[in-house]
Amino acid sequence: MTGAAAKPAPIRDVWNGPFLDACKDRRLLLQCCLETKKFFYPPAPVSPYTGKRAWEWREASGQGSLWSFVVFHQNYFAGFADEIPYAVVMVELDEGPFLLTNLRGATASDLTIGQRVKVVFDEGETSLPHFAPET
Repeated sequence: MTGAAAKPAPIRDVWNGPFLDACKDRRLLLQCCLETKKFFYPPAPVSPYTGKRAWEWREASGQGSLWSFVVFHQNYFAGFADEIPYAVVMVELDEGPFLLTNLRGATASDLTIGQRVKVVFDEGETSLPHFAPET
């Protein structure tokens, strides 16, 4: 199989724009509730903790732990054919939110639940956060 197909890209909207812009600068930006001081993701117009518009964007550490993962052995999405098999991972960020993302720099046999990971960014026009084992 060839990797000629493009990978799916996020649909930019008013709420995820700052997140995507920060990713281009290799920064992980999340919303933080001003009342509870808790971070949240995905981006939303109101805090999930208070229901209020009292939040601001803050830079996250980019560190977390592997909460769960699954290995894709079939070609579910165009653009990933050359990467099969690959791990789709759920990372619990140190700030609290969870991100569903891809793994870099390791194979599924290298993974353990609770393993420390750090954010890495792909090159390109749409740079998204992925995670790699901490060394």
